[in-house]
Formats: sequence, C-alpha cells, structure tokens
Amino acid sequence: MTAPALDLTQFTVAEAAPGYWRATFDHPPTNLMNAVTASELRTIVDAAEKADDLRVLVLDSANTDYFFARYDLSAGPLPSDPGPTGLPLFLDTTVRLSALPAISIAQIQGRARGGGNELALACDLRYAARETAVLGQPEIGSALVPGGGGLERLVPLIGRSRALEVAVTGEDYDAETAELYGWITRAFPVAELAGHIDALARRIASFDQDALAAAKRLINRTTEPDRVAFLESAKATAQLAAGPGFRPALERLRAQAQRVGADFDLDMGFHIGAAHQSPDA
Repeated sequence: MTAPALDLTQFTVAEAAPGYWRATFDHPPTNLMNAVTASELRTIVDAAEKADDLRVLVLDSANTDYFFARYDLSAGPLPSDPGPTGLPLFLDTTVRLSALPAISIAQIQGRARGGGNELALACDLRYAARETAVLGQPEIGSALVPGGGGLERLVPLIGRSRALEVAVTGEDYDAETAELYGWITRAFPVAELAGHIDALARRIASFDQDALAAAKRLINRTTEPDRVAFLESAKATAQLAAGPGFRPALERLRAQAQRVGADFDLDMGFHIGAAHQSPDA
C-alpha cells in the first residue's frame, strides 16, 4: 500500500519509493516535542503496522538545526494512557517502532536530546551529520532521569560507564563521539547524509519483505530491553517530577534560558551546567 493520507499537523508522511516511507517532523521554531508529537508518532506507527508492503521507514526533520529537540517541559507531562503494549503513550510507540517488521532509520541532522534521542534510539539504524548532529539526555538538569527508554537502550549500545556518563552529566555529544561510542550507526558529512540514507533505504526496500522482517525479529531476541525496565524508568521519572528537586531545578534552567535566549537550546549541554554552577544556583 502507498503511504496513507494521515491527519497530522507536525509531520508529513510520503512514499519515496515502493515500500519506503519518509516521516518528516516540522514543529517550528525548534522542533520541541509535546503531547501532539507523541500522539502523531503513534498515528504513524499505527499506519506502519497496518501497511502490508512497508520495508523501510525513515524519520527525519525539516529543521536542519533540530532533529527532535527535546520534550517541552513547559507543555506539561506526556499522556500516560497505555497503548497496546501496556506501556504509556511515548514508550508504547517507541517499543512498537522497534518491533515493526519494517526497518526504521533515524536521519539525525541537528540536535536530538531527551525524547528526541530516545526516539532515535528506538530506530533500527541511526545516521548523523558529522558537522551538526548533537545528542544528549539532559534530564538530570531538571532533577529527572531519562524515562522514555534512553537508559535501557543506551546501555547495550555504549556500555554501563558511558551510559552513566550520559545520564549524570547531561552533556551534549557530537556525532564523532557518538559514532565512537556506538550510539549511532555511522556519521557522514552533512552534504552526504541524505543521499546515503536515501540510497540505503531504496536498497533495503528492494529486498524480500519476509527476510527483512525475520532478520530484525531474530536480532531483537537478544537486543530489545525488557519492557518492565522501561516502565520502571517511567515511574521513576514521574516520582522525581513530583519530588522536591524538580521545580527548583526547572526554575534555574528557565532563568538561564531567559538570560541567554536562543543559545540555550543550541548549546543546552553547556547551559545546564552553567545554570546549576552559577552563584545564583
């Protein structure tokens, strides 16, 4: 089937070739994620699950500075209603994305932090622009922990100590470091990224659908995290958000964002540390 006409406000879904869809995120000005983003991602995964000939799904962004920037904490918590997996909305969607018979590819140009990085981690393959891609889990700056699958997916990819480094520092990581760690599949010069992914997607889409699905299912047997662990992280995040540290930490970050303006999201890894280490912290 061709890519369906979906009722979406933050995404466009187009069929680039038979069996190959592209879902492009566009939420100006900085591609912050919110409840609408999560709901529309679920709609896209719903459609992908129903597609009888889908082999490749590429997630990309219309904004070259931001892939999926992060979750917008000012928008309130994500809906917690469970999906078919029994997990809350965002986790349900990413777990189902990982389980799709189709191969999912994240085309990361610009920043992918928090939920944006967790979405990329749920994809089967992650390719990033060497000059512009930035990845991170900044939740510690808000007195939270990654609760959308980041911890569970990072550990098998980059190891315990590096995953702990990512979680407890809130630092930004460039594409070269992410490639070295095993966080992304490969980094490419920005001028080559889209072309490489398009050629790769077309190649994969030309192969037998059943063989592709079997290869992914068999690899998933030993690489997919336990869903109980996902739920435990989500609950820990909710408990921390209701705890005494969250509001003061969030206010420090908001104050820093007001001081520096647009640079806050461009260089968030630095500003998280600056907000908490300043004399006013």
